[in-house]
Amino acid sequence: MTGGKTMHRSSQQRTELSELGEFGLIEHLTKDIKIKHPSTVKGAGDDAAVLDYKDNQVIVTTDLLIEGIHFDPLYTPLKHLGYKAVIVNLSDIYAMNATPLQILVSLGVSNRYSIENIDELYSGINLACKNYNVDLAGGDTSSTVSGMIISITAIGEAKKSDIVYRNTAKVNDLICVSGDLGGAYMGLQLLEREKEVFKVNPDMQPDFEDNHYILERQLKPEARKDIPDLFRKIKVKPTSMIDISDGLSSEVIHICKGSDKGCKVYEDKIPVHPETQAMAKDLNIDPTICALSGGEDYELLFTLKLKDHDKINTVPGISVIGHITNKNEGMQLVTRDGTQIKLTAQGWDALLR
Repeated sequence: MTGGKTMHRSSQQRTELSELGEFGLIEHLTKDIKIKHPSTVKGAGDDAAVLDYKDNQVIVTTDLLIEGIHFDPLYTPLKHLGYKAVIVNLSDIYAMNATPLQILVSLGVSNRYSIENIDELYSGINLACKNYNVDLAGGDTSSTVSGMIISITAIGEAKKSDIVYRNTAKVNDLICVSGDLGGAYMGLQLLEREKEVFKVNPDMQPDFEDNHYILERQLKPEARKDIPDLFRKIKVKPTSMIDISDGLSSEVIHICKGSDKGCKVYEDKIPVHPETQAMAKDLNIDPTICALSGGEDYELLFTLKLKDHDKINTVPGISVIGHITNKNEGMQLVTRDGTQIKLTAQGWDALLR
Protein backbone atom coordinates (compact mmCIF):
# COMPACT_ATOMS: atom_id res chain seq x y z
CA MET A 1 0.00 0.00 0.00
CA THR A 2 1.85 3.04 -1.24
CA GLY A 3 0.73 6.37 -2.65
CA GLY A 4 0.67 5.22 -6.26
CA LYS A 5 -1.62 6.57 -8.97
CA THR A 6 -5.22 7.22 -8.02
CA MET A 7 -7.98 9.67 -8.98
CA HIS A 8 -10.03 7.01 -10.68
CA ARG A 9 -12.43 4.24 -9.75
CA SER A 10 -12.37 0.81 -11.41
CA SER A 11 -15.53 -0.58 -13.07
CA GLN A 12 -15.41 -4.08 -11.60
CA GLN A 13 -18.34 -6.22 -10.46
CA ARG A 14 -20.79 -4.25 -8.32
CA THR A 15 -23.10 -5.69 -5.67
CA GLU A 16 -25.67 -3.26 -4.33
CA LEU A 17 -25.92 -2.80 -0.56
CA SER A 18 -29.65 -3.46 -0.83
CA GLU A 19 -28.94 -7.04 -1.92
CA LEU A 20 -27.62 -7.87 1.54
CA GLY A 21 -29.44 -5.40 3.78
CA GLU A 22 -28.08 -4.19 7.14
CA PHE A 23 -27.95 -7.57 8.91
CA GLY A 24 -26.59 -9.32 5.85
CA LEU A 25 -23.88 -6.66 5.52
CA ILE A 26 -22.88 -7.05 9.18
CA GLU A 27 -22.66 -10.82 8.78
CA HIS A 28 -20.67 -10.36 5.56
CA LEU A 29 -18.17 -8.02 7.25
CA THR A 30 -17.70 -10.02 10.46
CA LYS A 31 -17.75 -13.65 9.27
CA ASP A 32 -13.94 -13.96 9.11
CA ILE A 33 -13.02 -12.07 12.29
CA LYS A 34 -10.60 -13.96 14.52
CA ILE A 35 -10.27 -12.92 18.18
CA LYS A 36 -6.67 -12.52 19.41
CA HIS A 37 -6.93 -11.20 22.99
CA PRO A 38 -8.29 -12.98 26.09
CA SER A 39 -9.74 -9.63 27.20
CA THR A 40 -12.20 -9.90 24.27
CA VAL A 41 -14.73 -12.18 25.96
CA LYS A 42 -17.35 -11.53 23.27
CA GLY A 43 -16.72 -9.68 20.03
CA ALA A 44 -19.01 -8.98 17.09
CA GLY A 45 -22.26 -10.94 16.93
CA ASP A 46 -24.19 -9.90 20.05
CA ASP A 47 -25.89 -6.76 21.35
CA ALA A 48 -22.58 -5.52 22.75
CA ALA A 49 -18.95 -6.53 23.07
CA VAL A 50 -17.86 -8.01 26.39
CA LEU A 51 -14.37 -7.10 27.60
CA ASP A 52 -12.49 -8.19 30.71
CA TYR A 53 -9.55 -6.04 31.78
CA LYS A 54 -9.14 -7.35 35.34
CA ASP A 55 -6.77 -4.99 37.23
CA ASN A 56 -5.66 -2.65 34.43
CA GLN A 57 -7.06 0.76 33.54
CA VAL A 58 -9.28 0.91 30.43
CA ILE A 59 -8.42 3.57 27.81
CA VAL A 60 -11.15 4.58 25.32
CA THR A 61 -11.01 7.01 22.39
CA THR A 62 -13.08 7.68 19.28
CA ASP A 63 -12.66 9.56 16.00
CA LEU A 64 -15.00 10.48 13.17
CA LEU A 65 -14.06 10.65 9.46
CA ILE A 66 -16.60 12.34 7.18
CA GLU A 67 -16.43 12.39 3.40
CA GLY A 68 -15.79 15.89 2.11
CA ILE A 69 -14.48 17.06 5.49
CA HIS A 70 -11.77 14.58 6.47
CA PHE A 71 -11.19 12.78 3.16
CA ASP A 72 -11.76 13.22 -0.55
CA PRO A 73 -12.81 9.99 -2.34
CA LEU A 74 -11.32 11.27 -5.59
CA TYR A 75 -7.77 10.64 -4.39
CA THR A 76 -8.24 8.47 -1.27
CA PRO A 77 -8.23 4.72 -2.04
CA LEU A 78 -10.78 2.99 0.18
CA LYS A 79 -8.23 0.46 1.48
CA HIS A 80 -5.99 3.32 2.59
CA LEU A 81 -8.99 5.09 4.14
CA GLY A 82 -9.92 2.03 6.20
CA TYR A 83 -6.34 1.66 7.39
CA LYS A 84 -6.02 5.34 8.29
CA ALA A 85 -9.35 5.36 10.13
CA VAL A 86 -7.96 2.76 12.52
CA ILE A 87 -4.55 4.40 12.86
CA VAL A 88 -5.88 7.80 13.94
CA ASN A 89 -7.56 6.10 16.90
CA LEU A 90 -4.68 3.84 17.87
CA SER A 91 -2.40 6.88 17.91
CA ASP A 92 -4.52 8.36 20.72
CA ILE A 93 -4.13 5.16 22.75
CA TYR A 94 -0.34 5.16 22.32
CA ALA A 95 -0.34 8.84 23.34
CA MET A 96 -1.63 7.69 26.75
CA ASN A 97 1.33 5.27 26.98
CA ALA A 98 -1.19 2.43 26.68
CA THR A 99 -1.75 -0.63 24.47
CA PRO A 100 -4.77 -0.78 22.12
CA LEU A 101 -6.59 -4.13 22.10
CA GLN A 102 -10.02 -3.67 20.48
CA ILE A 103 -11.83 -1.39 18.06
CA LEU A 104 -15.51 -0.83 17.25
CA VAL A 105 -16.37 0.33 13.73
CA SER A 106 -19.53 2.24 12.84
CA LEU A 107 -20.16 2.99 9.18
CA GLY A 108 -22.68 5.14 7.36
CA VAL A 109 -22.78 4.85 3.54
CA SER A 110 -24.99 6.00 0.69
CA ASN A 111 -26.09 3.82 -2.22
CA ARG A 112 -23.24 5.30 -4.24
CA TYR A 113 -21.06 2.65 -2.58
CA SER A 114 -21.24 -1.05 -3.44
CA ILE A 115 -20.47 -4.18 -1.42
CA GLU A 116 -17.14 -4.37 -3.27
CA ASN A 117 -16.34 -0.81 -2.13
CA ILE A 118 -17.11 -1.72 1.49
CA ASP A 119 -14.98 -4.86 1.19
CA GLU A 120 -12.09 -2.68 0.01
CA LEU A 121 -12.56 -0.33 2.96
CA TYR A 122 -12.65 -3.25 5.40
CA SER A 123 -9.55 -4.81 3.85
CA GLY A 124 -7.69 -1.74 5.10
CA ILE A 125 -9.39 -1.90 8.52
CA ASN A 126 -8.52 -5.58 8.87
CA LEU A 127 -4.91 -5.00 7.76
CA ALA A 128 -4.48 -2.33 10.44
CA CYS A 129 -5.97 -4.69 13.04
CA LYS A 130 -3.49 -7.36 11.94
CA ASN A 131 -0.47 -5.05 11.91
CA TYR A 132 -1.27 -3.61 15.34
CA ASN A 133 -2.59 -6.81 16.93
CA VAL A 134 -6.07 -5.39 17.61
CA ASP A 135 -9.45 -7.16 17.69
CA LEU A 136 -12.38 -5.81 15.67
CA ALA A 137 -14.99 -6.36 18.40
CA GLY A 138 -18.16 -4.93 16.83
CA GLY A 139 -19.82 -1.77 15.54
CA ASP A 140 -22.82 -0.60 13.55
CA THR A 141 -23.88 0.18 9.98
CA SER A 142 -26.42 2.61 8.58
CA SER A 143 -27.41 4.31 5.34
CA THR A 144 -26.74 7.99 4.71
CA VAL A 145 -28.25 10.46 2.27
CA SER A 146 -24.88 11.00 0.64
CA GLY A 147 -21.24 10.01 1.02
CA MET A 148 -19.57 8.03 3.78
CA ILE A 149 -19.12 8.46 7.52
CA ILE A 150 -16.70 6.29 9.52
CA SER A 151 -16.62 6.30 13.31
CA ILE A 152 -14.10 4.12 15.11
CA THR A 153 -13.76 3.63 18.84
CA ALA A 154 -10.48 2.19 20.13
CA ILE A 155 -10.15 0.51 23.51
CA GLY A 156 -6.87 -0.19 25.26
CA GLU A 157 -5.33 -0.97 28.61
CA ALA A 158 -2.47 0.17 30.81
CA LYS A 159 -1.28 -0.09 34.36
CA LYS A 160 -2.43 2.93 36.33
CA SER A 161 1.20 3.83 37.03
CA ASP A 162 2.08 3.82 33.31
CA ILE A 163 -0.62 6.17 32.00
CA VAL A 164 0.63 9.56 30.76
CA TYR A 165 -1.65 12.60 30.50
CA ARG A 166 -1.21 15.85 28.59
CA ASN A 167 -1.60 18.16 31.61
CA THR A 168 1.32 17.07 33.79
CA ALA A 169 4.39 18.77 32.28
CA LYS A 170 6.83 20.46 34.67
CA VAL A 171 9.17 23.46 34.37
CA ASN A 172 12.51 22.55 32.71
CA ASP A 173 11.09 19.37 31.15
CA LEU A 174 12.45 18.59 27.69
CA ILE A 175 10.00 18.83 24.78
CA CYS A 176 10.51 15.92 22.37
CA VAL A 177 8.92 14.62 19.18
CA SER A 178 9.14 11.32 17.36
CA GLY A 179 9.81 11.08 13.62
CA ASP A 180 9.45 14.12 11.37
CA LEU A 181 6.69 16.66 10.83
CA GLY A 182 4.85 18.36 7.99
CA GLY A 183 4.96 15.43 5.55
CA ALA A 184 1.25 14.61 5.70
CA TYR A 185 0.32 18.22 5.01
CA MET A 186 2.61 18.40 1.99
CA GLY A 187 1.19 15.11 0.74
CA LEU A 188 -2.26 16.66 0.94
CA GLN A 189 -1.11 19.76 -0.94
CA LEU A 190 0.33 17.56 -3.68
CA LEU A 191 -2.92 15.58 -3.98
CA GLU A 192 -4.97 18.78 -4.10
CA ARG A 193 -2.70 20.18 -6.81
CA GLU A 194 -3.09 17.07 -8.95
CA LYS A 195 -6.85 17.06 -8.30
CA GLU A 196 -7.12 20.50 -9.90
CA VAL A 197 -5.15 19.27 -12.93
CA PHE A 198 -7.40 16.20 -13.13
CA LYS A 199 -10.55 18.37 -13.09
CA VAL A 200 -9.26 20.31 -16.08
CA ASN A 201 -7.97 17.25 -17.95
CA PRO A 202 -9.15 13.81 -16.67
CA ASP A 203 -6.82 12.09 -19.14
CA MET A 204 -3.75 13.65 -17.54
CA GLN A 205 -1.83 11.20 -15.32
CA PRO A 206 -1.04 12.59 -11.84
CA ASP A 207 2.58 13.61 -11.28
CA PHE A 208 3.64 11.86 -8.06
CA GLU A 209 7.25 11.13 -9.06
CA ASP A 210 9.72 11.11 -6.14
CA ASN A 211 6.99 11.99 -3.63
CA HIS A 212 5.98 8.58 -2.30
CA TYR A 213 7.00 9.40 1.28
CA ILE A 214 4.75 12.43 1.71
CA LEU A 215 1.88 10.67 -0.08
CA GLU A 216 2.14 7.74 2.31
CA ARG A 217 2.24 10.12 5.27
CA GLN A 218 -1.10 11.52 4.13
CA LEU A 219 -2.88 8.46 2.74
CA LYS A 220 -1.51 5.65 4.92
CA PRO A 221 0.01 6.97 8.15
CA GLU A 222 1.32 4.69 10.87
CA ALA A 223 0.82 4.99 14.63
CA ARG A 224 3.94 5.03 16.81
CA LYS A 225 3.40 1.79 18.73
CA ASP A 226 7.17 1.56 19.11
CA ILE A 227 7.43 4.63 21.34
CA PRO A 228 5.80 3.19 24.51
CA ASP A 229 8.05 0.15 24.03
CA LEU A 230 11.04 2.48 23.76
CA PHE A 231 10.16 4.18 27.04
CA ARG A 232 10.12 0.83 28.81
CA LYS A 233 13.38 -0.21 27.19
CA ILE A 234 15.35 2.87 28.21
CA LYS A 235 13.50 3.13 31.55
CA VAL A 236 11.93 6.57 31.23
CA LYS A 237 8.37 7.76 31.66
CA PRO A 238 7.19 10.96 29.96
CA THR A 239 5.84 13.68 32.21
CA SER A 240 3.18 14.45 29.54
CA MET A 241 2.30 13.25 26.04
CA ILE A 242 -0.06 13.91 23.13
CA ASP A 243 -0.26 12.74 19.53
CA ILE A 244 0.34 15.22 16.71
CA SER A 245 -2.91 15.21 14.75
CA ASP A 246 -3.62 18.96 14.47
CA GLY A 247 -0.11 20.35 14.01
CA LEU A 248 2.85 20.75 16.35
CA SER A 249 1.90 24.23 17.61
CA SER A 250 -1.62 23.16 18.60
CA GLU A 251 -0.35 20.13 20.49
CA VAL A 252 2.40 22.05 22.33
CA ILE A 253 -0.22 24.60 23.35
CA HIS A 254 -2.52 21.81 24.60
CA ILE A 255 0.25 20.54 26.87
CA CYS A 256 1.21 24.03 28.10
CA LYS A 257 -2.35 25.17 28.79
CA GLY A 258 -3.28 21.87 30.42
CA SER A 259 -0.16 21.98 32.58
CA ASP A 260 -0.42 25.74 33.26
CA LYS A 261 3.09 26.28 31.87
CA GLY A 262 4.95 28.10 29.10
CA CYS A 263 7.53 26.81 26.63
CA LYS A 264 10.32 27.56 24.23
CA VAL A 265 10.37 25.61 20.95
CA TYR A 266 13.40 26.03 18.68
CA GLU A 267 12.71 26.24 14.98
CA ASP A 268 16.05 24.74 13.97
CA LYS A 269 15.36 21.64 16.10
CA ILE A 270 12.03 20.75 14.47
CA PRO A 271 12.56 17.61 12.30
CA VAL A 272 11.41 17.91 8.67
CA HIS A 273 11.97 15.20 6.03
CA PRO A 274 13.95 16.20 2.89
CA GLU A 275 10.99 15.24 0.68
CA THR A 276 8.75 17.53 2.72
CA GLN A 277 11.27 20.35 2.36
CA ALA A 278 11.55 19.81 -1.39
CA MET A 279 7.78 19.86 -1.96
CA ALA A 280 7.40 22.90 0.29
CA LYS A 281 10.01 24.70 -1.80
CA ASP A 282 8.24 23.62 -5.00
CA LEU A 283 4.93 25.01 -3.71
CA ASN A 284 6.53 28.11 -2.12
CA ILE A 285 5.52 27.14 1.43
CA ASP A 286 7.69 27.51 4.54
CA PRO A 287 8.49 23.97 5.80
CA THR A 288 8.32 25.21 9.40
CA ILE A 289 4.72 26.31 8.83
CA CYS A 290 3.96 22.81 7.52
CA ALA A 291 5.34 21.26 10.71
CA LEU A 292 3.69 23.75 13.07
CA SER A 293 0.24 23.88 11.48
CA GLY A 294 -0.12 21.00 9.00
CA GLY A 295 -1.40 18.17 11.17
CA GLU A 296 -2.09 14.46 10.51
CA ASP A 297 1.50 13.39 11.16
CA TYR A 298 0.42 11.06 14.03
CA GLU A 299 3.81 11.33 15.67
CA LEU A 300 4.06 11.64 19.45
CA LEU A 301 4.92 14.85 21.29
CA PHE A 302 6.10 14.28 24.84
CA THR A 303 7.98 15.89 27.70
CA LEU A 304 10.71 14.27 29.80
CA LYS A 305 12.54 15.20 32.96
CA LEU A 306 15.81 17.02 32.29
CA LYS A 307 17.75 14.20 33.94
CA ASP A 308 16.61 11.88 31.12
CA HIS A 309 18.33 13.97 28.42
CA ASP A 310 21.25 11.60 27.90
CA LYS A 311 18.93 8.59 27.62
CA ILE A 312 16.74 10.12 24.93
CA ASN A 313 19.38 12.15 23.08
CA THR A 314 21.05 9.04 21.65
CA VAL A 315 17.81 7.47 20.35
CA PRO A 316 17.49 7.67 16.54
CA GLY A 317 14.29 9.30 15.34
CA ILE A 318 13.65 11.29 18.52
CA SER A 319 14.28 15.05 18.53
CA VAL A 320 14.53 17.36 21.52
CA ILE A 321 12.95 20.57 20.23
CA GLY A 322 12.62 22.75 23.33
CA HIS A 323 11.74 22.91 27.00
CA ILE A 324 8.91 23.80 29.36
CA THR A 325 9.07 27.17 31.16
CA ASN A 326 7.05 29.06 33.75
CA LYS A 327 3.65 30.24 32.54
CA ASN A 328 4.63 33.91 32.78
CA GLU A 329 7.30 33.40 30.10
CA GLY A 330 4.61 32.53 27.59
CA MET A 331 4.68 29.99 24.76
CA GLN A 332 7.48 31.00 22.42
CA LEU A 333 8.91 29.86 19.09
CA VAL A 334 12.59 30.74 18.84
CA THR A 335 13.39 31.27 15.17
CA ARG A 336 16.67 30.39 13.48
CA ASP A 337 17.93 33.96 13.94
CA GLY A 338 17.12 33.91 17.68
CA THR A 339 13.92 35.97 17.50
CA GLN A 340 11.16 34.89 19.89
CA ILE A 341 7.60 34.95 18.55
CA LYS A 342 4.39 33.85 20.22
CA LEU A 343 3.44 30.26 19.43
CA THR A 344 -0.12 30.23 18.06
CA ALA A 345 -2.51 27.40 17.28
CA GLN A 346 -3.17 27.46 13.56
CA GLY A 347 -3.72 23.75 13.09
CA TRP A 348 -6.53 22.17 11.14
CA ASP A 349 -9.99 22.54 12.71
CA ALA A 350 -12.91 20.58 11.20
CA LEU A 351 -15.47 22.89 12.83
CA LEU A 352 -14.06 25.94 11.04
CA ARG A 353 -14.22 24.53 7.52
